[in-house]
Amino acid sequence: MVSNRTIAGAIRTLQRLVRRWPEPVVGRYKRDPFTTLISCLLSLRTKDETTRGASERLFRLARTPQAMLRLSPRAIERAIFPVGFYRTKARTVRAVCRDLLGRFGGCVPDDLDALLTIKGVGRKTANLVVTLAFRKDGICVDTHVHRISNRWGYVRTKTPEQTEMALRKTLPRRYWQRYNDLLVAFGQHLCHPTSPWCSRCPVEQACAKVGVTRSR
Repeated sequence: MVSNRTIAGAIRTLQRLVRRWPEPVVGRYKRDPFTTLISCLLSLRTKDETTRGASERLFRLARTPQAMLRLSPRAIERAIFPVGFYRTKARTVRAVCRDLLGRFGGCVPDDLDALLTIKGVGRKTANLVVTLAFRKDGICVDTHVHRISNRWGYVRTKTPEQTEMALRKTLPRRYWQRYNDLLVAFGQHLCHPTSPWCSRCPVEQACAKVGVTRSR
């Protein structure tokens, strides 16, 4: 098992490295809980560049739950196309807005458990909102975080939810808020799912390379 000292060194290196790369799209809205939440929902199973355009088009039309519900489902669909499952996501956006108005006074809750009671909001989205919009401790685990944490040998898990729970036990709390942003950028640009760029990786010596059968 990789030690916390090794992970701390890797995180410091990644903090310098990610300055070269564009910020993940969801992070652009971190000052506003509502737009953070909606952009998170749009980003699921969708590439960053697609999410970026869809979010910009949608938020030009509406940036509050009240304004969003004044849009027709078709208007939302047109704005967010071609994100994955755009029709389903348009329905989810409207349902989330109704829930925010009906149960939370139109405000996005800053509590993980409260966020998880909103239909369509899973642990990944809830943790992202908590960490990005409210600067509270949380660990968001997407496919990059799950893959890289296991590839490093820091955790040994089979699902993202298991990875989140393992990281909550082992990862020092001071890294919780940045861990997702760092590993998403790292996973998008160097530590690819197949054939990662190990020859270019500044943390290659600290990596156990679990599951890596081919690299560049």
